[in-house]
Amino acid sequence: MKYQKTYTPSAPAIERKWYVVDAEGMVLGRLASQVAAILRGKHKATFTPNIDTGDYVIIVNAEKVKLTGNKTEQKEYKRYSGYTGGLKITTFKDMMAKHPERIVEHAVVGMLPHNRLGRQMAKKLRVVVGPDHKHEAQMPEKLELK
Repeated sequence: MKYQKTYTPSAPAIERKWYVVDAEGMVLGRLASQVAAILRGKHKATFTPNIDTGDYVIIVNAEKVKLTGNKTEQKEYKRYSGYTGGLKITTFKDMMAKHPERIVEHAVVGMLPHNRLGRQMAKKLRVVVGPDHKHEAQMPEKLELK
């Protein structure tokens, strides 16, 4: 019997591209799920679940992302310090006023694996407030998401 070998890409064989995504007018969850798939590398034929084969993504205009329904008034971000009374709750409106890039980062990272591989993938995400970014030297391609 002859067996076929499964191709597993090695680290030097992985080609990484840079993409720019404009978040203006996009729904947060849809944007986050599509960007998470690109960071994981699911759009490539060489996708392997246990290897980081994804590309770099720059998200611009993070402050112009939108939510559907009543989520702009009802959505809350919680963080807990571990101490008694250490629960901090921030509303979506407050977070949008102070740190709009953290909203998008939080949504995308939440859709990546929750292990060291997911943390490695999250390092390839850059979120920028406004239309300008500082990664022109990488010659990123514009990516149109639906």
